[in-house]
Amino acid sequence: MTNSLIEKLVELRGIESNYVDAWGDAVQISDDTKSMLLGAMGYDVENEEALEKRISDDIDKSWMSPLNPVQVNREHEALIIPVRLPIELVNDAFSFVITTEQGKTHSVNFVPSDGELINSVDIDDIEFQEYVVQIKETMPLGYHQVVLNADDGDTLAQMRWIIAPQRCYIPDDIDNGKKVWGLSVQLYCLRSERNWGVGDFTDLSYLLGQAGRQGAQFVGLNPVHALYPANPNGCSPYSPSSRRWLNFIYIDVTAIAGFEHESVQKIVNSHEFQATLNHAREIDYVDYEAVTRLKLQALNAIFEVQYETLVNQKTEQNKAFTAFIEEGGESLEMLATFDAIQESLTKEGKPAWGWPVFPKEYNEFQNPAVVKFRKNNASRVTFFMFLQWQAALQLEQANQAAQDAGMQIGIYRDLAVGVSEGSAEIWGNRSLYVTDASVGAPPDVLGPLGQNWGLPPMDPQELYQQAYQPIVDLFSANMQSSGALRIDHVMALLRLWWVPKGEKADKGGYVYYPVNDLLAILALESHRHQSLVIGEDLGTVPDEIVTMLRENGIHSYRVFFFEQAEDGGFYSPSHYPEQSMSTLTTHDMPTLTGYWHCLDLELGNELNLYPSAEVLENLYHSRHENKQRILDTLHGHGAIPEWTDRSAEGMAMHKQLNHGMQYHMAKGSSALLSLQLEDWLEMDKPVNIPGTSSEYPNWKRKLTRNLEQIFTDPTLNNLALGLTEARNSVSKPKQS
Repeated sequence: MTNSLIEKLVELRGIESNYVDAWGDAVQISDDTKSMLLGAMGYDVENEEALEKRISDDIDKSWMSPLNPVQVNREHEALIIPVRLPIELVNDAFSFVITTEQGKTHSVNFVPSDGELINSVDIDDIEFQEYVVQIKETMPLGYHQVVLNADDGDTLAQMRWIIAPQRCYIPDDIDNGKKVWGLSVQLYCLRSERNWGVGDFTDLSYLLGQAGRQGAQFVGLNPVHALYPANPNGCSPYSPSSRRWLNFIYIDVTAIAGFEHESVQKIVNSHEFQATLNHAREIDYVDYEAVTRLKLQALNAIFEVQYETLVNQKTEQNKAFTAFIEEGGESLEMLATFDAIQESLTKEGKPAWGWPVFPKEYNEFQNPAVVKFRKNNASRVTFFMFLQWQAALQLEQANQAAQDAGMQIGIYRDLAVGVSEGSAEIWGNRSLYVTDASVGAPPDVLGPLGQNWGLPPMDPQELYQQAYQPIVDLFSANMQSSGALRIDHVMALLRLWWVPKGEKADKGGYVYYPVNDLLAILALESHRHQSLVIGEDLGTVPDEIVTMLRENGIHSYRVFFFEQAEDGGFYSPSHYPEQSMSTLTTHDMPTLTGYWHCLDLELGNELNLYPSAEVLENLYHSRHENKQRILDTLHGHGAIPEWTDRSAEGMAMHKQLNHGMQYHMAKGSSALLSLQLEDWLEMDKPVNIPGTSSEYPNWKRKLTRNLEQIFTDPTLNNLALGLTEARNSVSKPKQS
């Protein structure tokens, strides 16, 4: 009996029973995994009586609510609204009062039984019936409110109604066949003559200006989400504290009003400060502890200088800061409070890596003790809001630099798939996240053992109950000050691989999400922000999502090294879909030099990432075959000089081969081409090795040259001009 209840719940909660893996084989999800996933969702799978009651209560709750919490439609669809009522009320008169986001009000009078009956159920001997009511008014795009009133005017229920466009925004030129290229960078990796040991928003402005003048139409960034000011070594951009807010470490402190004040300069010019600054600049890996200490020292001093003007005086600065705080609302207040509590606990020497180890009275944003802390530490909370304000201002200045350089897209941002377990985002909305599970990936080419990313997933049912507001906020926030958004692991809109807490990655299973609704919201926000959307669709990808992404105007992600035919040959980039972004490699892969010299396999072996020597031997064999196929492809398309060796055996990576691979990609059919700045510099070390944490200095490696040197290098300038020429040569206006 319990097994049948579990199977019923598996279906109701969208847990997939089987899937096709990255090698095309059918995989069955075990009963144990299904039970563990349901347990993570809060179901007592060991208690049949409790399980049966929970299922019954869930069904009853949905039927006793006359309206759904949210409904999503596309423009030009026939509009209907389902209504659930006890049978004795279905012949009564009711009305919908629809208030559009634009402020217009529509009233629709109806009798439920005049509509179409679509379902009925008995609950405690009362029959409930569900009818659909047709709405003849044309609804504009946006977020609207529907109120269900009885004929006596009493309000019975409310619903959010979202009307979205058919597909995401695509700039006209790109939609009409223009091919563009840009650079992909990890912002923290940037070196410059003036930064403080980590790339910052002023570096980004400079990079955008220089790249734009050389023909690049965008610069793609790593996620710039908020991390942990009190825990600087929690530096992975893909394990953030909040995806709505920014990482303060990218602030250029020297560009803030007040930096020149005597009190600030006394700190900055001290011997100890300058010694630490020189150290942070000179080393090859970002010293996050040193950089954070330097920036917080200076920012604290600047904030003290500005405090009266910002908070207590009616100045233009005060008005702007106040408006920023009001617009940020509870989300901004929550993050700033979290950062202040974490800082306070750290100073006291108490465990503070995240809310799970906070004292009980502080382990949830809504707790009374947190409210009291916020009042007693108002200045400190305001300081962390100030950091977010300055970061947002400087990111927007970089966005303006891209526009000034004539870039078609400018900044393209990256939205991480989740937040870390101890994050502020979970702390502020505990019911939304399933903390007894983690997001990851099943075994595939990138991770033969599977991957566990340590990111608790959103509960799709709770997301629906919250009328999708958290997703609306995420999309909107990450399209600010940019022209494109890359969604990391875009399959998350359809399904996520959940790994039960304490289990290995291969013991997980897929949980489905309301993909059509999420894609519609993405399209709506995309048009509002004029933001092109790229979906990172690597790994184990079901066929159904590929078509959905294309139809919704989302650009696919094509990595040259993964585009292989069954015979082992590499597809020509001229055969890639136009609606895609192509690239040679990514932040989770070796650089071109690292790939060619098998340095990633060497590192993986040192770090024990492969289950056996046989697996490693097969990887080496496959790599050598692939290198020869790549060389054959480049020669076949005339992408490298005739004099270049035709045998990959013993052949080292060299400049002509490196540039030839980039030119080969530039003549492809993808609308967007992204190239890594590391490959321009012929670097060999990767920025991240999937499946590792402390074993390798992930997310810390800097570029080998300063930005100022890069853009005065004639060889790189010629490469950029050649890429622009190649892209222009394959730009073909679509036939009308």
